[in-house]
Amino acid sequence: MPEQELNELIAKRISYYMEINHTTQQELADYIGVSQATISNWQKGIKTPRMSKIDKLCDYFSINRSDLMEDKSNQEQEHYYLNEETSAIAQEIFENKELRLLFDTAKDADPEDLSTVHNMLLALKRKEQNRE
Repeated sequence: MPEQELNELIAKRISYYMEINHTTQQELADYIGVSQATISNWQKGIKTPRMSKIDKLCDYFSINRSDLMEDKSNQEQEHYYLNEETSAIAQEIFENKELRLLFDTAKDADPEDLSTVHNMLLALKRKEQNRE
């Protein structure tokens, strides 16, 4: 992929993840350790973040490098959830930074919180199995 195309793709993806996470340029700049102008340049496709900064972006947004650097728009999407309503709710939870714990366990999460989530998920699974 030509460098300019990669810049534009990364710019779009950074803007997308900032939007769904309600993140400002300054918040992201503070986390990564760069200036707000640098974030702006990344979003405009003027500059491309170095790999170490790509990794920090991925950490911040809880995504993989490929989520920022690969164009997946033409790929056939395989749905994880069989039910569309469940899929929509799961996506809403994923996009809510406070609720993302269900998908990506934070290093500083309390064991009691994780246990509660785990027990809740097990109960839902048992409920589903009893219906079959």
